[in-house]
Parts: sequence; C-alpha cells; structure tokens
Amino acid sequence: MHKRILEYKKRLEKIEELIDEMLQQSKAGTIIIVEGKRDIVALRKLGIRGHVESAAQKKLMEFSERIANDGKDIIILTDWDRRGDILSLKLTTYLRDLGNEPNLLIRERLRSLVKKEIKDVESLFTYVVKLRNITGYTEKSHPAHNYEL
Repeated sequence: MHKRILEYKKRLEKIEELIDEMLQQSKAGTIIIVEGKRDIVALRKLGIRGHVESAAQKKLMEFSERIANDGKDIIILTDWDRRGDILSLKLTTYLRDLGNEPNLLIRERLRSLVKKEIKDVESLFTYVVKLRNITGYTEKSHPAHNYEL
C-alpha cells in the first residue's frame, strides 16, 4: 500500500509540473487548444487563466489559420483517445503548413502519466484532486496548486 501511494505521489508531482509549465506558458501568451468547453473548464479549475481555445465544431483549416495568424506559441492539448489523436494530427499538420510548430510534448507527457486512469482533459482536474486526497499531498507553494474545489 505504501509503495502505491509513493507511485501516486510521484505521478502527481509530474502532473503538477506539467500544469505549472502550461500555466507559465499561458501567462507568456501561449495559446492552448483543447477539444471542448469542459476541457476549458478543467484547465480554469487547475489555475490556467490564459488564452484557451476549443476546436470543437469548427472548420479546422479556418481555425488553424486564425490561430497561426496570432503569431503566438501553441500547445495542442486534445484528449488521448482516438478522436483526440486524429484532431491533434490534423491541427498539427495545418499549423505546420502555416509555419507554426505546435507543442505536443505536454500532451504526450500527460498521456503517458494518466492514460490508464483517465482518457480526456476534462477529467484532469478531478484526477489531480483524487491523487491529492490519496497521497495526502498538501503543498500549495505555487498558485497552480490552489485548485478550485
């Protein structure tokens, strides 16, 4: 049991590092692209207040052109299911064709940390809270750790 809690704690720390990275990049003007409104809500609950865009129900080429024309860095954070993979691939292709190299690393790192537990961005906030409760982890030295409960 103790070993399992240590694993959860390590996973939580890595997830929070990624959340902190998104928070910092978002503050610097990076645009975060997600699939839907619930994903935006989850990121807001995790403390990310910057520019987050939903790609849901949009013509992807037009959406990509508008985002690329902003001239800002871009993080693609689609779900780690088949649909999210396809959307990520399409967005990446369009954005690269428009001269913008989106950040996919955060999505891939999150995916590897949580894919056995959750499959989407909208579940991320609840999952982090669950890990905090399991591990008893209470350090709140960073604003991103002060989640809305």
